[in-house]
Order: sequence, then structure tokens, then C-alpha cells
Amino acid sequence: MIAADGLRWILTLAFGLSSVHGIWCMLSPRTDIAARVDHALHAAMGVFMIAMAWPWGMDLPAVPQIVLFGAGALWFVTAVPLRRGEKSRGRAVRRALPHAVMMAAMAWMVVVMDASGSMSGHAASGSGGDMPGMDMSGGSGLASMSLAGAGPRTTAALLAAVLAVIGLVRLTRTLDQARGRDLPEGGVEAVNEPGGGDDVSTAGTLASGCHAAMALGMAVMFVLLV
Repeated sequence: MIAADGLRWILTLAFGLSSVHGIWCMLSPRTDIAARVDHALHAAMGVFMIAMAWPWGMDLPAVPQIVLFGAGALWFVTAVPLRRGEKSRGRAVRRALPHAVMMAAMAWMVVVMDASGSMSGHAASGSGGDMPGMDMSGGSGLASMSLAGAGPRTTAALLAAVLAVIGLVRLTRTLDQARGRDLPEGGVEAVNEPGGGDDVSTAGTLASGCHAAMALGMAVMFVLLV
């Protein structure tokens, strides 16, 4: 999907680090069941976002991805009662909401790309022209394809803006945590991170940084679709 090799590798690195972090946290013996699912979903999202950046990613089946990330979006909201360390339900929902938005955005991206015929090998079977709903030329020169139609492009732009805000908020929190100004208080970002004592601060900062990288990387991918 991305034509520029440099940007493709930068995003691959960002998503790859997030996936490795998710797998590491998921396998930690100190991670509870709800947090394991959280980390598994983050790891899977990173892997599939890497796939989206490369031509071979267009050959992956769309339906399993749509089901996975649609279910993931519901999970982060409905599993709030299962999370340890939250002092209020409202706070837990606010912490989970950005993760649900990211999952839903991923599911939407796969849906529109599948509807355009650009996934599961459909793009290769065409005659070389543009697919319905998809401009294969890529308007920015950085992407090999972009969405066609005002509705999908507007939605992609709005999602890019939302993801950018989520990423910048996370990045700011990461920098504050690194300076010791905003230690993690539990929730999706910090609950059951490996380690204890001072390690909780380090783990929370690392988790926040990985989520920032994921959100900002997704924002870039959505901008390229416009």
C-alpha cells in the first residue's frame, strides 16, 4: 500500500516494536487474563498494520481481520469490569476508549479496502485500471493507492485526525512519565505490566510509548488513503 520504501520501513519498525511489546507483556506470568487479551490484540494489530504497508499484505484474507478487530473494539469497552486496578468505571472506560477506537479504525480500513477489491489478491486480477472506490495511482506519491469518493476519503481524514490526537496525547504522557511527572495509575496502559516497584514506572512508560507509536503510525496510514 505504501510506495515509498523509507516510510514503509519506518512504519514497519514502529508497528513491529509495538507488536513485540504486546507479545512480551502477553507472555509475562504477572499478566492477568484480561490484560493478556489486550496485549494479544495490540500485537495482532501491529502485525496486520505492517502487512498493510507491504504489497503482500493485500493478499491476506479480509474477513478474519474484520472479525478480529471488530471484536477487539467491543472487547476493550465491554471488558472494563474485568480490569484490575481501576477506582471508577468511568475512568476505566476513558482509558479503554482510545484502544477501542484504534481497533474500530483498523476494521474500517480493511472493510473499505476489501470493498474496493484491493485485498485478497483482487487487485492483481484486474486489467490495470483503478478499482471502484480506490485510486491505484496514489495521490501523494507515497502510497500506491488511495480511496476514491468523498465519503470514504472524509472518513479516512477524520480517523487520521482522531488517531493523531490519540498518538500525541500518548506521546506527551510518555515524555511526562519519562521525566517522572506522570506515573501510571493503572488501567489498560499499566495494569499487570511485568515488574514491580520502580519497574512499574518503566513498564508504564514503555507501554505508553508503544501505544503512541501505534496510533501515530496508523494516523499516517490513514492520511495516505485520502
